[in-house]
Amino acid sequence: MYNILICDDEKDIVNALKIYLQDENYQLFQAFDGKQALRVIEENEIHLVLLDIMMPELDGISAMVKIRERSNVPIILLTAKSEDTDKVLGLNVGADDYVTKPFNPVEVAARVKSQLRRYMQLGSGKIRTDILKVGGIELDDKEKLVTLDGEEVSLTPTEYEILKLLMEHAGQVFSPREIYTKIWNDLPYGSENTVAVHIRHLREKLEINPAEPRYLKVVWGQGYKCEKKE
Repeated sequence: MYNILICDDEKDIVNALKIYLQDENYQLFQAFDGKQALRVIEENEIHLVLLDIMMPELDGISAMVKIRERSNVPIILLTAKSEDTDKVLGLNVGADDYVTKPFNPVEVAARVKSQLRRYMQLGSGKIRTDILKVGGIELDDKEKLVTLDGEEVSLTPTEYEILKLLMEHAGQVFSPREIYTKIWNDLPYGSENTVAVHIRHLREKLEINPAEPRYLKVVWGQGYKCEKKE
């Protein structure tokens, strides 16, 4: 049973999402502002959050910052706007994905399943047992642990999967479209900004100087790669 929190100040939207996500494996929780969402998360084990950006009391961005202080639970943003700036802002503060209103029920369900699968795999320790090493970065896929020069680094599920992909194929260049398709398991519409934000987050966590990365390199006009280190 997966616990999903739906948070939006419009009750009709919350009710619609509850209908979309009716599933015997989901227990659905609801909140109508950021403060309520934080209380639900504090009192329950939540496996995924659908979070509106524009809300009273405490907006979605501020709520997400507080959630990220305590948890790497997947967060899918709900946004009524189509501008890239809103989506990038959300990704900048820790969102794993987003859906734009009005929703396509099939898309919402697919994105929820994808994020839940990734999140639960990260906690199960049943996927792989090998350890990947590139320079000072070590990824233990059995323990779902990433360390840099021996110090543990906290990554979101999406960041972890991107890093794992690049480390498994160190030296190989992946375009943003390829990364998006492999990690999000979705058509790569608007993939440039989404992937770029997650790469930037990884650099901030793994590079001494994110502006001059040693590991996560950009190949201009082609994409990204994890630099091989002997």
